Amino acid sequence: MTVYNISLVAYNDPMLHSPCEKWDFIKPAFDLTEFSQVLVNKMRESNGIGLSANQVGVPYKIFAMYGDPTYVVVNPKIIEVSDEMVTLEEGCLSYPKLLVKVKRPMWINARFNYPNGKAATHRFEGMSARVFLHEFDHIEYGHTFMDQSNLMYKEKARKDWKTIQRKIKARNA
Repeated sequence: MTVYNISLVAYNDPMLHSPCEKWDFIKPAFDLTEFSQVLVNKMRESNGIGLSANQVGVPYKIFAMYGDPTYVVVNPKIIEVSDEMVTLEEGCLSYPKLLVKVKRPMWINARFNYPNGKAATHRFEGMSARVFLHEFDHIEYGHTFMDQSNLMYKEKARKDWKTIQRKIKARNA
């Protein structure tokens, strides 16, 4: 599989709504180091702070998240979450211009691999925890931020998304 030239899949692409496969370090499907750089570059080029592999049509448990440092996370597991929850608006590169309120834990502890295979356990707090969980939902469950929102916010998001889609169609007509 070659992954040099990647683009974002459409919001309704089945890949975006399907759980991803665990990355196999023993029998890699492609050069993970190279893909990691391509994924980070695509995230930055798209002005995102996170990007999962399935958002670019690659079905593996891999995502990039902006930060200091920028992380590329492989085969993540959530091992602990805070009891304290925070509701904030989130955006998603797969749903341009849409913001949805989502309740998430204030911090998480996660275990994952770096692209070189090295294992790590790390605590993420605040926005970093939110981004990690947002991308984790994409690859682990095939969920989007709308799936994570409560019913009231989800209904508002669906209406807003229809309006955004109408505007995009009108602009492209």
